[in-house]
Amino acid sequence: MPATDIRLGVVGTGYVGLTTGACFAHLGHHVVCGDIDQRKVDLLNGGKIPIVEDGLEQIVNDARGAGRLEFVLGSQAAAADADIVFLCVPTPQGDDGSADLSYIEQAAREIAPILKPGAVVVNKSTVPVGSTIAVEKVLQRDDVSVVSNPEFLREGTAVNDFLMPDRVVVGAANRAAAEKVAELYAGIDTPVIITDPASAETIKYAANGFLAMKISFVNAVAAMCEHVGADVSAVVEGIGSDTRIGTRFLNPGPGWGGSCFPKDSRALVKIAEDHGYNFSMMKGVIDVNDEQRRRMVDKIAKAVGRHQSDLSGVRVGGMGLTFKAGTDDLRESPAMAIIRELRKVGAEVKAFDPTTCGDLSPHQEVTLAGVELVGDLMDIADGVDVICVFTEWPEFAKVDLDELASRVGKGTTIVDTRNLFDPDAVKNAGLRYDGVGRR
Repeated sequence: MPATDIRLGVVGTGYVGLTTGACFAHLGHHVVCGDIDQRKVDLLNGGKIPIVEDGLEQIVNDARGAGRLEFVLGSQAAAADADIVFLCVPTPQGDDGSADLSYIEQAAREIAPILKPGAVVVNKSTVPVGSTIAVEKVLQRDDVSVVSNPEFLREGTAVNDFLMPDRVVVGAANRAAAEKVAELYAGIDTPVIITDPASAETIKYAANGFLAMKISFVNAVAAMCEHVGADVSAVVEGIGSDTRIGTRFLNPGPGWGGSCFPKDSRALVKIAEDHGYNFSMMKGVIDVNDEQRRRMVDKIAKAVGRHQSDLSGVRVGGMGLTFKAGTDDLRESPAMAIIRELRKVGAEVKAFDPTTCGDLSPHQEVTLAGVELVGDLMDIADGVDVICVFTEWPEFAKVDLDELASRVGKGTTIVDTRNLFDPDAVKNAGLRYDGVGRR
């Protein structure tokens, strides 16, 4: 059967499900995406997407126009007549780091009766080791295979990551089922790693854990640079020139966040613990990340001559709120973590972010409660005691520093948690500068 004749079902149209469905349709497959939210289904069928993601709306609508992509209500409608069904539903995390598989299990339970004989069910969501077997037990279908095909999508570049990946990982006990899923990617020139399910599931967590480790490492080095008088920019250039290390993910900042690194790092510790291994290195990576956020609060306090335990009456102007540029995602945002700590000790925060200038999503409204949002970047400067760069939106680097100084007052400090600005340019505008690990 030619790959383009295979019908795909995608259960869930969140970040992973929508990108997966749209990109497979872009590759020529016929895809039906199902979701339990009628409002979201109607929105997608109307040509609109509910997230900020470069290029995604275009390929969604191109595929819809070509008749290769449909959006329907419910998992059964998505899975009916599908040769391969991708489960792309949430796996929220408990306080102990364990993943909640109830959404995955519910989706499997719903589609089990209507799956075609010989169908393949694919875990695309990030799931703990052993989840492939767990889904098999729920399905109770000897004629259906379950495969692990973890996603490696970065918010802001998800379309590019899907269509030009570093690798595709497929894990299955049934080699034929694994090859059937691998064949879906035939239009992409990339290595395909076929392995067992446990290894595929571990690869996802280990990859994100390693990247989180690199960021925590450079943040710890930046802290050391501040103590010894070194410049982290020069240090990163020096160590990154070593081809064994490289410069990627060696950008000091306020700590890592988002929907993947925090969840996957804690899950990696929990999975190891459940199987009798104390993953102390990963615990240290998480501890350094928590410490980095506290260090940013301390920088803000020092900028206004206060102790970080009492910032009552201090007004902070924030540049950016999302966990990184190029997305509207506030989940586990370092900016929001720092702002929460600031508000706990009495500070007031007004902020601007390109994604919060218009109508807010319900999640954004809840998350941003207590933060004064402004509609123009320069408005954050009025009446504040310190300015803090929280998110590395490239347009922020182009701000007129002289105008900013005139609005906020000369001598005010910019705490640059992203090292976005040129320190000399900030100082030449009459402002003080405090970056991360910079002199």
